[in-house]
This record gives sequence, C-alpha cells and structure tokens, in this order.
Amino acid sequence: MAEALVGGGTKGAAATVGAGPSPGVFEQLSAVADAVLYEGYLLYPYRRSSTKNRVRWQFGVLFPRDWVEADGPVLPGVSGSADSWYQQTECLLRIRRPDSARVRVRVRYLQMQRKQVEEAGRPVESLRTDDGTVHLTFDEALPRECEVEAPLDELLRGGRTVAVGAAAGEDVEPLPDGIGRVVRSREEIRAETTLTAERLADDLCRIRVRTANTAPAPRPGTARDEALRRALIATHTLVGGDGVEFVSLIDPPADLHAPVRTCRNEFTFPVLGGDAGGTGHVLLSAPIILPDHPQVASESPGDLHDAAEIDEILTLRTMLLTDEEKREARATDPRAAAILDRVDTMPQEVFERLHGAVRSLTPATPTAPAGPFPTPASPATASVDPFPATVTPTAHADRPAWWQEGADDGLSPATDTVLVDGVRLGGGSRVRLRPRGRGADAQDMFLAGRTAEVAAVFHDVDGSVHLAVTLDDDPAAELNHWYGRFHYFRPDELEPLEPAGSPDEPSAPAPAAAPARHTSDSETPAAEAE
Repeated sequence: MAEALVGGGTKGAAATVGAGPSPGVFEQLSAVADAVLYEGYLLYPYRRSSTKNRVRWQFGVLFPRDWVEADGPVLPGVSGSADSWYQQTECLLRIRRPDSARVRVRVRYLQMQRKQVEEAGRPVESLRTDDGTVHLTFDEALPRECEVEAPLDELLRGGRTVAVGAAAGEDVEPLPDGIGRVVRSREEIRAETTLTAERLADDLCRIRVRTANTAPAPRPGTARDEALRRALIATHTLVGGDGVEFVSLIDPPADLHAPVRTCRNEFTFPVLGGDAGGTGHVLLSAPIILPDHPQVASESPGDLHDAAEIDEILTLRTMLLTDEEKREARATDPRAAAILDRVDTMPQEVFERLHGAVRSLTPATPTAPAGPFPTPASPATASVDPFPATVTPTAHADRPAWWQEGADDGLSPATDTVLVDGVRLGGGSRVRLRPRGRGADAQDMFLAGRTAEVAAVFHDVDGSVHLAVTLDDDPAAELNHWYGRFHYFRPDELEPLEPAGSPDEPSAPAPAAAPARHTSDSETPAAEAE
C-alpha cells in the first residue's frame, strides 16, 4: 500500500496506513463489507462466456477525472452505480469524550488485474494443458485497503489527507511442460482520501471523508474496460472512532433532523453498522443502498456475489450446470471455482437452512368484525400506538382466505378507497409521501416530501393495504402507469392533499428545512415523520 503523505496542514502527519487490522471496531462489519466489495464481481452462471459477465464493475467505480468527465462534469448524487472520479461521505457524530476523541477510517476497493494467457510468447484467449486443465484470459481483481486514524481536534483544525493508492505489478505463472504461461498485470492506482470535520455544537460535529482518483487519465477515446485498470472499484468506507458516537442519517433523533439534511453524500450513503439497537460506534458508507445495521444471514454458507438474489435459488441453479459449464466457470476465476466447490460439497442440512427462516414473531392484533375498517382508536390508545388502527384497513371478517375461491370478490384496485385522516383515498387522489423513519424501505426515504397521485388500492394476502402511486414530477409517470410500475406505500405513510390539488400541477415543494450548504439530489433524506 502507498505510504501516507506527511507534512503539515492538509497533508497531515504520519497516519496508520496499510492492510493491518484495526483495533476491532471494523471486524463486526467484515462480512457485510466483503459482500459490498464483491457485489456483482462475477454473476451466475459464473462463466466468462455469459453475457452478464462481459459488462462488469458497476458499483463504486472511481475513474481518473479527465477520462470520466471527457463529455462533461459528473452530476452529484447518492447513486453508487454512476461512474465518478470521487466519492464523498458526510455524517454526524456526537462527541462523548472531548479530550480523547479520535476518528478512524478504512477505505476499501478492488484493483483490477488482467489475467492474460500466453502460448509460445503470444497472447491467446484460452489454453488447455496436457492434464485437461483449461486456462482462460479474464479480468480479476485484488482487494486493497488503507486506514487512517487521527484525533478529532486535528480534523477540526484543517483535516488530514493520505494516499490510498496501490502499486503496479506483474506476476508470471509458468504452465506445466512449458506449454505457456499466465501473466497477471496491474497498473498503478493513484488516489487520496481527505478527512475533515466541522463543529456544529459543543458535542456535535459533521465529518467528511472524500476519496478521489488522482491518476492521469488514459488517452481520449479509451474504452471503459481499459480505463478500469486505473480505477478504484467497489469503493466503500468504514468509519469508526473512540470517544464518539455516530448518528443515523436514515432515522435520526428529532432534534437532529435539520443538520442531517445538510449532510451531502455523493456516490455513496452511510448507514450504522453493528447490531440493531446498539450505539452508533461504526458506519459503513457503501455505493449500494443499505439499511441501518445491515447483516449477512447466518444461514448463508458463502458469498455468491449477487446479494439481489436468493442463496437457495442460486445454489440450485449452480447445481444444475453441466459438466462443461462447470469446467468453464472453474477456468474463469478462482472465486467461481470456490463457489462450485462449496455447492458440490454442501451438506444436506446446510442446504435445507437456505429454504428460509423466521427471525421474529409478532402477536396478531384482533380486529373488529363490523365492516372493512376497524373502530377508531380512543385518544388514549392513539397516543401510545405510533401507527393508529384507523389508518390501515383490514379485510372483511367473513372474506374467504386468500387461497380459497372467491377471496378476491368485491375487490377493485381501481375503485377501492381507504380512509386516511378523514379523507377517503383512491385512484386519482393527490397525496404527499411520508415514509416512516423506522421500518421504511431505504429507497422510499429518498421520496419523502414528494407529491404523488394514487393509481390503485391493493389488498395483500395478510389483509394489509398498500396504495400504488406515481410521482407528480416523474417525467416517466405516464409510461410507468401504462406498464403498471408503481411505488407502493402503506396508508399511514401518505398525507392527503387538499381536494383543490390537481394531478397536472407540478410537485409541491417539500417542507422547509434548515438552510443547507449545498443544493443537490445528493442531500441526505431525513426521516420526515415527527
């Protein structure tokens, strides 16, 4: 790893940089961080010839600036799937021990490595040795990480900048009987990370971690696959510390909503790590949207590089690959070979655990049988229950179970309505989106305060109700409505608008927030519910 830049001011004093372990604060996130690092690295069926494995490296990619901005500047946003030359994390921390508070940051990414098979000194796409082993030319990647630790006081005075690049290199592997060789080559990665802090109150600071690719750009017109050789791939950041406690940006305390909205996260988004319910001693800032306290399921025996899929399905599909397909996958990449080995030798009891698990059971609440809507809760009950029963209707008591004939009789998504705050909502109603801070889908939080039109009311098999909506300011709203692609919200996540509103009016502005330092779609969405 590159040595830290030394000196004074922004080029700070010597930092702890390298691949050595931190004092335990990050280890609790190792499984989730590794899943982020290798997300999409190689997808089922894990073969080089598969179309989906010819376009790779889609998350957290930081290219040399001049190359990625050849056609114009990058547009800031939280999406980590957009190519950029930098990545910026901003978060809030409470100072618990002012005299000894320290911040620790670990930057992790992949460095692309070209695996080139050669025969008689010339490059070839594949080569089979006398023992039947096939060697394929393919792009691999090596994990890299750098760590820096600094006193909070230093970051408040001006910050620290360290190098987080990786050296160029080449490794040569001769093949048996001199039939050829495999050459693995890497280009130098030049990058630096800057840590700064801004005091917002005596016990509150805003921390900024900005990682930028500083490498010279390849020649104009260079293909993306070639430019990747100088890029940081799957870049993400772990932030911890001593004497400090981090604040959730998804579900902040009520008194911190305003400062949370001013945090500007670009091409990444930070969430609390560790066990749910614990204090915020560590953050994971990833190019993939995650909830607070993300976890890898204990039933999962290993990474399949596709967290959007289900282990059981991918395992079954991998088991059904033909022998020829498995030979190609093994020759494609060592990580693909490891997946095949794990699947082929998986014990039956391990496979059975992949079918599913119940994490918790919640007692069912009895519902009143008199009609589709329960009786309104009394004021005393409403003050205790944060999600009043008057908001979410239940199914008719005499309605058949969902698997029985006639279960859908009398339901009409286009004309059904649901009562919310005394207003009956149905197709064509105007609403403002108020996703709940706790328990809401992470992506829904980015829509907080937007206005929308209800398209339909749907009842699920559990008797719950969801309203399908289209955003007023979505230029593809009409097309999405035609396709039947909607955003879905519970009734208690919607605020009825005045009847005078029209779907043709532009989206109403979100409620006023504290003055922000920036105006961009990368501003952190705070929980809106009070």
